[in-house]
Amino acid sequence: MAPVPMTAATHPAPVDLSVLPPYVLALKERIAYLPDAQIERVLRAFQIGAQAHAGQERKSGEPYITHPVAVAGILAELGLDAETIIAAILHDTLEDTELSRADIAAEFGEVVAELVDGVTKLDKMRFGSRQEADAESFRKMLLAMARDLRVILIKLADRLHNMRTLGAKDGSSRRRIARETLEIFAPIAQRLGMNKIKAELQDLGFRALYPDRYRVISERIRAALGNRREAMGKIETALSVRLSAEHLQSRVVGRIKSPWSIYSKMRGEHKSFTQLMDVYGFRVVVDSAMSCYMALGVVHALYKPVDKRFKDFIAIPKANGYQSLHTVLLGPFGAPIEVQIRTAEMESVAESGVAAHWAYKTESGPANSAQARAREWLSSLADSSANTVSSSEFIENVKIDLFPDEVYLFTPRGHILSLPRNATALDFAYAVHTDVGDHAVAARVDKKLLPLRTRLESGQLVEIITAPSAVPNPAWLEVVVTGKARTAIRQYLKHLQHEDAVDFGHRMLDRALDAQGSSLDGIPSAVLDRFLEASKLKRLEELLSDIALGNRMPDVVASQLLASRGKKGGGKPQVSTHAHEKIRITGAERGVLSFANCCHPLPGDDIIGYLSSGKGIVVHREECPNVVELRKSPERCVAIEWDRDVHGDYRAELRIEVINRPGVLATVAAAIAAADSNIENVEYVERDAVAATLLFTMEVKNRKHLADVIRRVRRTGVVSGAYRYPL
Repeated sequence: MAPVPMTAATHPAPVDLSVLPPYVLALKERIAYLPDAQIERVLRAFQIGAQAHAGQERKSGEPYITHPVAVAGILAELGLDAETIIAAILHDTLEDTELSRADIAAEFGEVVAELVDGVTKLDKMRFGSRQEADAESFRKMLLAMARDLRVILIKLADRLHNMRTLGAKDGSSRRRIARETLEIFAPIAQRLGMNKIKAELQDLGFRALYPDRYRVISERIRAALGNRREAMGKIETALSVRLSAEHLQSRVVGRIKSPWSIYSKMRGEHKSFTQLMDVYGFRVVVDSAMSCYMALGVVHALYKPVDKRFKDFIAIPKANGYQSLHTVLLGPFGAPIEVQIRTAEMESVAESGVAAHWAYKTESGPANSAQARAREWLSSLADSSANTVSSSEFIENVKIDLFPDEVYLFTPRGHILSLPRNATALDFAYAVHTDVGDHAVAARVDKKLLPLRTRLESGQLVEIITAPSAVPNPAWLEVVVTGKARTAIRQYLKHLQHEDAVDFGHRMLDRALDAQGSSLDGIPSAVLDRFLEASKLKRLEELLSDIALGNRMPDVVASQLLASRGKKGGGKPQVSTHAHEKIRITGAERGVLSFANCCHPLPGDDIIGYLSSGKGIVVHREECPNVVELRKSPERCVAIEWDRDVHGDYRAELRIEVINRPGVLATVAAAIAAADSNIENVEYVERDAVAATLLFTMEVKNRKHLADVIRRVRRTGVVSGAYRYPL
C-alpha cells in the first residue's frame, strides 16, 4: 500500500466536497456544531482513513471505511469534540493498516494518537488463549479509559455500530458478540450513565442472542400497548392539567418498557409478563430541582402514593450520576403508575451520562455529576489493576462493580457511600479504606453490634470496629461482593502465601543441599545469580517460592546449583547432621500446605508431604492407601512432621453406627458438640429399619481431641460403633 501523504496538522489543505461520498457528507452535517477549521480536520481524517483502509471490506461487502465513519456519526450525535470524532474515524488503522501511531500524532496531534491507541485491540498472538487475549484487551481498554474517558465513548460507539450490522456475521460469532455486549458493554454504558446507548445495546444483544424470545415479547408488548393507549392518554392528560394548574412548566411523556427489561425482570424476579406490563410509566420533566419536589407534591395530591415506593435520587444520586425522583401511585384503572420527575439537565445526563454537554467541559474538571462519578470509578479500577496480576481476575472484579442496583450507607461523619446490592459490612470497611478493611473485626450498624458478614440495607449508619492484630483470612473472600474488597484481600493473602512459600522453600532447598554435603550459604552469589538468570527468575525469593509450590524439585535445584559451581552431587560424600531431619510444619503455612481429603491428617498423625505442581505440599497420613502410589515418585515426596506447637482446627470424618430410632441423630450431634467440635456435615451412608450408619464431617484440634469426641459418642448408649474414617 502506498504511504499516506501527510500535511501540516496546523494548516490542513481544504477538502474537495464534490468527491466525498454521501455518508461522509451526512457526517459533515452532524458535526455542524464544530468550528469550520475542526470540520476540515475531520474530513481530512476521513481521507487518510479511507486511503489506509483502501481495498478492505466488511463482511457485508461494503468498503471498510463506512464502519469508522458510522462510529464517528454516533459520537457526533452526542456532541463530542473534534479529537474524539477524528479518533473514531481512525480507530482501526493501527491494528488493520500500515498507518503508524507516529503518523497519526504528526497529522492530528498526540491527543488523537493516544485515543486511537487506547481503543486499538491487542495482538492476540501474544496470548495463550482467546479468553486471555480478550481479558487483556479489555483490561487495556479500561486503563486507557481511566486516562481519558473518550476512549470508552469511542469503544461503545464502535460496539453499537457492530451490533447494528451484526447480521453479516455467522451464527456463533453473533451469539458470542451479543453475549459480550450484554455482559460487559451494556453494563459499562449504564455505569457511565449512558442509558440511551445502554438500552439499544441491550435490545440488539437480546435480539441476536435469543431471537425467538425477543420476537414473542416484542409482539406481546405491542399488543398490550394497543389495548391501553386510551388509558395512558387519560393519565398523561390528567398529570399535565394538574401540573399546569399549579403553574409548573412541565413535559409529560409515557414510558414503555423494553423487551430486554421485561425479559430480565421475568427471569430475575420470577414475574409473569402480565404482572410486569400491568404498570403505567410516565416521565415528568420540569425546569429546576425545586420544581421536581413541587411536582412530586402535585402528583401525590392527584393519585395516592404507594408506601415505601418513593426514591430520592436527586439528594443521593446513583453511582453513575443519575438524578431523578421516583414514585409509584395508585392509578384510576386499578394498576400502579410509575412516575419519574427530573429537570431537563438531569434528563440529558440520564440519557447521555458522561457524554452530556461534552463540548462545555472545562479542563479544570467535568461539567456534570456523571463525569465526576465516572472518574472516581475509573480511578478505583486503576488501583485494582495495579494490585491484580491476572487479567481474568481483573475482569471478574470489574463485572462485580457493574451491578446496577446499589445501597446507600452513612459513615459516622455523615458521608454517603454507595455499594452494590448485597454488600456486607466488610465491603463497607474496604470502601472506607483498605487499612480499615484489613484490620476490621466487627461492625456497629445503627448502633447495634453485628458481624462483618452482615448484609447492609440503604439508609443504615455503619461504623467499623478495628483491631491492630486483626488480619484478612481466606474465608473473607466468600463474604465480600465488591471488586475493591476482593482485590485487597487477595493481595494480602498472596503476600502471606509468598512469605510462607519463601520460608518453606528455603528449608526444603537447604535440606536437599545438606543431603549432598553443602548448604545455600555455601553457594557463591555469582553462581546463584547465573542460575537465576538462566531460570528467568529475578530474585532468590522467586526460586524458593517455586520450590515450595511444587513447580521445581528441591533435589534437582540442589544438583544444578552444585554442578554450576563445579561440584558434582555424586562426589565424595560429606558428613551431614541434618540430611535425615524432617521439616516441621505448624499447619498454618498459608497457600503452601493443603491437607488431603482422602485421609484427613491431624496433628499427632505420622505424615508425609507430596509436592503437587502449582499447589505446593499436599499432606497425607503415612497409612493413607494412596501413599504407596505417591512413593513411586520419590523426588516429589517430602519428609515432614508436626511441630510441637500446632494451633487451629482440622477436618476429620467419623463413621458412626447407630440404632435407628427417633432422636438418635440429635443425641449424637449433642455429644459431638459437648466435646467442643464443630459439625460441618452429616449424611446417612446406610439405613434400614433397625440400624443406620452416619458419616460426620467435623473440625477437631488434633488426634487427641478426635479420640475425646469418639469416647463421648460411644457413651451415648445409642451407638454400636464409632471410628475414624478412613481407618
